[in-house]
Amino acid sequence: MTRAPEFQDPDDLLLVSRYLNGRHPWLDPAGQVPYAHVLYAAAVWGRAPADVVSRLVTLGYADVQHSGSPWPASVDIEDAALVKREGPEKYLRQWIDVGEPVSLLEIVETAGQARRSPADVAARLTALGYRLGGSAPLPGTPNPRDAMLLRTARGGQGGWLGWGDEASAAHVLDVAAYLACSPVTAAARLAALGLRLPYTPEPDDERILTFAITYRAHYPGRYSSAPVGHVLAVARETGRSPADIVARLKVLGVGRPDGTVPDSPQDDDFVLLSEELDGREPWLVKNTVVGLRMEHILRASLVTGRTPAAITARLAELGHALHENAKLPETADEADIRLLETVDRSYRDGVHLEHVLRSAGLTGRSPADVAARLTALGHTVPDEAEYPETRGVLAAS
Repeated sequence: MTRAPEFQDPDDLLLVSRYLNGRHPWLDPAGQVPYAHVLYAAAVWGRAPADVVSRLVTLGYADVQHSGSPWPASVDIEDAALVKREGPEKYLRQWIDVGEPVSLLEIVETAGQARRSPADVAARLTALGYRLGGSAPLPGTPNPRDAMLLRTARGGQGGWLGWGDEASAAHVLDVAAYLACSPVTAAARLAALGLRLPYTPEPDDERILTFAITYRAHYPGRYSSAPVGHVLAVARETGRSPADIVARLKVLGVGRPDGTVPDSPQDDDFVLLSEELDGREPWLVKNTVVGLRMEHILRASLVTGRTPAAITARLAELGHALHENAKLPETADEADIRLLETVDRSYRDGVHLEHVLRSAGLTGRSPADVAARLTALGHTVPDEAEYPETRGVLAAS
């Protein structure tokens, strides 16, 4: 309705304005007045909802939506605010419709906006004459991120989980990653909201799903694979078998480990599988493109006293292999390790003149020596370059 009403009483203009502010746009006398409009108007006007209905009918608004239950005796502004829709669709539908069961999404969005618990919001809406879409108990604590737990896809795509729906294991991992929280925490809140889970939470789940702890805990996403070292470490800490940990990871939505998990790990496996060779996380993550770094094998050889060939063989059994172009030395040498640590090229990439010169400067070796040693270790070094026999000066400073 675009034409202003003929009456000029401020209270009447308030009641028939769509946004209850006494200004355009106005309610259409030929249309239905929403139930929630009456409740909110009663709170703003300070009168009973029945009085609002009576006045609207007098003003020519005969079709007023009703819940089928007696009108509440009074409505305070805090409760009235609960019937206003929130979220991305609030501009399409201003009010929560009393003619339809209230969705779980409407409950949690309203609770988040009001900073009240879903249980409190559900109870108040019921008292105001609304029907809920489900009967499961809701959390008695507020959580402004509940709505994001229900979203089935990010970036505005997908839909929303509703009353009694099942939240898949992949969904739990997705929302936990999006909200930067533990999947166990996300699963517990989803269950509290009445969603079904495809598994029963277990006490060890938090440890099984904690892949690393740096400045914060790191958890897997739906496309993650568990490092073999992580599986073995959790099995050792929990007293469960590695196979049991692998099976539980699958139930929780995590992909297969990135290597072969032994039933009984060898004494050195934890050292070999740790990035810092200290038997602790962070664990090696399988690289299927360029393979395992040579310097890790050489460092592991010095730490364990085993030959590079033995280290390489065991890591290959666990799923971590050198690139096919790599040439393994018979013994580990600190000089080789220092040299390889200056090379940021993989065995798939050619090592160019500028890389040789940089490594020479950082190690104090001559470019010719660097080029010859990298070639011996399997790197591709251009033959056409002239490599000086003199040592660099950068490392001497």
